[in-house]
Amino acid sequence: MPLGLRKKKNKSKESSNLVENEEVDGVGGSASKSSVNGGGLPPPPASLRPKLVFHTQLAHGSPTGRIEGFTNVKELYSKIAEAFNLSPPEILFCTLNTHKIDMEKLLGGQIGLEDFIFAHIKGQKKEVEIFKAEEALGLTITDNGAGYAFIKRIKEGSVVDTVKVICVGDHIECINGKNIVGTRHYEVARMLKELPKGEAFTLKLVEPMKAFDMLEPRSRGAKPAGENKIASGRGTLRLRSKGPATVEEVPTEFEEKAVKKVDDLLESYMGIRDTELAATMVEVGRDKNNPDEFAMALDETLGDFAFPDEFVFDVWGAIGDAKQGRF
Repeated sequence: MPLGLRKKKNKSKESSNLVENEEVDGVGGSASKSSVNGGGLPPPPASLRPKLVFHTQLAHGSPTGRIEGFTNVKELYSKIAEAFNLSPPEILFCTLNTHKIDMEKLLGGQIGLEDFIFAHIKGQKKEVEIFKAEEALGLTITDNGAGYAFIKRIKEGSVVDTVKVICVGDHIECINGKNIVGTRHYEVARMLKELPKGEAFTLKLVEPMKAFDMLEPRSRGAKPAGENKIASGRGTLRLRSKGPATVEEVPTEFEEKAVKKVDDLLESYMGIRDTELAATMVEVGRDKNNPDEFAMALDETLGDFAFPDEFVFDVWGAIGDAKQGRF
């Protein structure tokens, strides 16, 4: 859902979160050592948890800020906004270890403990009219976990590919005059799919603010291979939409392959990519014995999603293939 405006803070607090003239070269932020809370025990009180500190900048250029104390994406955006005296809704999405609009480096449900976070904020608004000549528009949609759906990939030769003003990274604000802020990516994808063929429709878009060195020809987005690779440091911070964040080991080869395959199936069936959702589905299916158990567990964990039966069966098969090392 859309984030509320934060309260105005004083100037001295802002400056305490910024590090003037700090170099960013290669690997960025540092973090204190932490370990996973073992034995299935509940997490310790916040005051006793290891303090993880991440470095961040605005992608179009800014001093370096330090952020800590967040447990999900919404809180992360609020911390970044606080460091730079912004309103949280100004942040469209974040990338890891690059200021460029690189969908392979998009921040999803995990942050490597050595990762440097670049926040992309709202830039120019634009309104475009598109004639839907084909059933498929050629868009893959994702969202930032805080209410903004945006374009992650544009298929070459598709309907949208012919409209050169539309770019990867653009936030979709309105469809035919209807504001869709706060709508999840799968709902946005469904709305676009249900637009009648042979008719024109309008999109209101907001592109990320660009620095001068980022003014370059638009990209069609990342290729699926190697998407959302996590830094291979001491571990990762797993951000969850429900429940506290946890520090975990770097994903295993099985987990990376399974998440990649499930994310591909999400794009194929639903027109979205979401590594956090894919990772949750793999986690749910890890110890299930058959598709029926898996389907029931999905309903309990992800009841908001109306997954088609065929999709659930294919996901179950993908998890099984990963376990067997078949891909």
